Amino acid sequence: MVTIRIWVYDGIIASGVSGPIDVFSAANHLAGRGDTPSLAEAARFTWRVESLDGQPVTASSGQTITVDGKIDARKRADAVLLTAPFFADMDEFISRRALIVALSSALRHQRKAGVVLASYCTGNYLLAEAGLLDGAVATTHWAKATDFARRYPHVELQAREVLTGSDRILLGGSVTSYLNIAVRLVEMFAGEKLAVKTAKSMLIDMNRVSQASYATLLDEHGHHDPLVARAQQRMEATLQEGFRLDELAASLAVSERTLNRHFKQATGLAPLAYLQNLRIEVAKRLLESRPIGLDVVSQRVGYADPSTFRQLFKRKTGLSPGEYQSRFARVSSQQK
Repeated sequence: MVTIRIWVYDGIIASGVSGPIDVFSAANHLAGRGDTPSLAEAARFTWRVESLDGQPVTASSGQTITVDGKIDARKRADAVLLTAPFFADMDEFISRRALIVALSSALRHQRKAGVVLASYCTGNYLLAEAGLLDGAVATTHWAKATDFARRYPHVELQAREVLTGSDRILLGGSVTSYLNIAVRLVEMFAGEKLAVKTAKSMLIDMNRVSQASYATLLDEHGHHDPLVARAQQRMEATLQEGFRLDELAASLAVSERTLNRHFKQATGLAPLAYLQNLRIEVAKRLLESRPIGLDVVSQRVGYADPSTFRQLFKRKTGLSPGEYQSRFARVSSQQK
């Protein structure tokens, strides 16, 4: 038997509990089917949902999550799956010091015991708070990448990745990556054959490797620097025109060095990098909203050469413009 302990607390994403359990249950069902005798020898999964005090918790949606018992750091499992909080403001979450300290201590104990630790999305903040990601590769939700990198500078953040794994720590980036995490745990403990069969039966995309095509590359300014805000507004108004940093700085009556410094402090990006993200973001919205050719999109966002635009778009999103449009335009039209 493979024992997975699922640790919960108030404010978690409810589906982060039920989703992995459904994956483990499906794996057990498929392993036991008579028409697949080779899978019947695979490890079977059992799980326990646990909270710090052994009491039910309330999810961010208001749902009550029942538990099977109390988190006991001395009880070893094969893996601990740490659920993620649904918090727009991570400062508020991190301020819950009693919760952070208690979970950090339990996680470190399990780590010393050699247990596989898994988490996803904003749950990865808890592993970072425990100091378990220092010097390691990690991911988190793309919208939290800047904040995560600022808080934990000793972590090698690769926020484009859906999954990262090293030294028995498995992390997911996106919210629903708990499904990919669960399938990966099936693979680790019961083999690739059962994992693939489980993923196929539940329509879980095991080839989802990047969050980039889902990411909003801009944070809607998200700062309080008036100089940078004026620069951003000017960029937005002149998107189709060529870009020169000296001309932009002169129009704002500052030096290039001053503008560059303010931009990096406010956005974490140099002006040109920000402009590239802006152009790609506008291009994504155009591709999502209507049937439109690559040449037209390229010109509208300031690229005279469609091939240059295509290369930049794929580098930023992981998809070609055509692939992006076919994947997301239909969704947008259904939502109208």
